Amino acid sequence: MPSKPTKKKPVSKKPVAKKKSAAKKPAAKKKPVAKKKPAAKKPANNKAVAAKKKAELARKLALKKKIEAKKAADRKKVELAKKAALKKKIEAKKLADRKKVELAKKLALKKKIEAQKKIEAKKKADAKKAAEALRKKQLREREIAKKALATAKKKELAEKAKAKAIADKEKAKEKLRLAAEKQAQREAAEKEKIAEREAKEAARLAALAEKEAAREAALRAKRKPEPPPRPVIIKTEFQDGVQATKEFDLKFLIGQRDALLEKRSLLTKQAVRLEDEANAMIEDVEMGDVQFDEEGGEGDTMVVERERDLMLSAQARQEVEEIDAALVRIGSGEYGYSVHSGLPIPRERLKAIPWTTESVLERVGGIGRR
Repeated sequence: MPSKPTKKKPVSKKPVAKKKSAAKKPAAKKKPVAKKKPAAKKPANNKAVAAKKKAELARKLALKKKIEAKKAADRKKVELAKKAALKKKIEAKKLADRKKVELAKKLALKKKIEAQKKIEAKKKADAKKAAEALRKKQLREREIAKKALATAKKKELAEKAKAKAIADKEKAKEKLRLAAEKQAQREAAEKEKIAEREAKEAARLAALAEKEAAREAALRAKRKPEPPPRPVIIKTEFQDGVQATKEFDLKFLIGQRDALLEKRSLLTKQAVRLEDEANAMIEDVEMGDVQFDEEGGEGDTMVVERERDLMLSAQARQEVEEIDAALVRIGSGEYGYSVHSGLPIPRERLKAIPWTTESVLERVGGIGRR
């Protein structure tokens, strides 16, 4: 449709061009004949005007058709939109109906499940009541059986206790008889042991006396008539109650003092403990807590243990006194030097025995005590 008016447009332009050229010619000649020419050319102008009108009409028709086509398209769009909206509305209604149906089904199913749960709960409650009643019945039966068993057991225990009391009396009599016999045997054996120990002790003391006499004779033979002069102890600094010397500095002496104090504390506690044990044995003897049967110990064993504790306690007290003397020597500057020769004692020996007063050579030679 729009292509036809475009082809007719060039045809309408040609008469217009001729008209313009025709109009110009009379103006140039300025002749009166020019008045007649427009009458002759009138059909041509009408043709151009008709063509122009035709083209205008075609254009208007094309525009009208275009407008109508646009309106038709708009109407179609509106109709399509209405149809789509109606379709959506129908689908939404269908969906709502389906949801209502599903909700109704769910509610019905929920009610059915709740009813089933109630039935099951009732069944469980009934079963629980029945089980509880059965349990109570069984408890009553067990309680009755338990009481009967306890009565029988009590009677049996009473009979056993009576039999055991009779057996214990017989056993006690037999035990006393055996204890008396064993006591007599122990006393005889103890007398023999004491005599044997006394003989051994006498022989040991004789051997020691003989050995000591031989050692003293050997020492007198080796000993020089005049001992060498004692060297002078060179004292240096004094700090915190410790007197340092040329051979022994403050650090070494302070370490030795700490070791002596620690050893003194241990020995004091040991002496007190041993004395307490010995005193406790005396109290046990006075209270008569001494047994002479198979379960108890012998009387002389307690005496020997007490004498041993007292001897160890006295030895610990003696070492405490030696430690106190060593602490005094640390303060006076005489610590670490032999009391016999005045020579310095090796540090290794002092660390091993902090309260020693002589060297190893002097100890082996028998001069003085440790």
